[in-house]
Amino acid sequence: QVHLVESGGGLVQPGGSLSVSCSASGTNFRFTAMGWYRQAPGKQRELVATIISIGNINYADSVKGRFTISRHNVRNAVYLQMSSLKPEDTAVYYCRAWGRGHDYWGQGTQVTVSS
Repeated sequence: QVHLVESGGGLVQPGGSLSVSCSASGTNFRFTAMGWYRQAPGKQRELVATIISIGNINYADSVKGRFTISRHNVRNAVYLQMSSLKPEDTAVYYCRAWGRGHDYWGQGTQVTVSS
């Protein structure tokens, strides 16, 4: 059974930095794409960033220039480095991995930006 496990969330002050990680277990399948989504209270889940390869990355306009997504294919992992964080970045961040008819989500990790 495939599991995506996120880690690294927490509380950070505005302007600070935080990184979240996600690893896939239970499979050696190389996902076509991996990405991060987030859901704030009372709002719909939204795309943060996705990555197929180094040359094929997509960011939400709200995080461009502040967030960086990367992946490690051997480890089947995806990372999100967040900087210049704002209170509006507060949300549960979800990892997603998909490809060839498979689509998996992690359980989410809370990121709170507050002073």
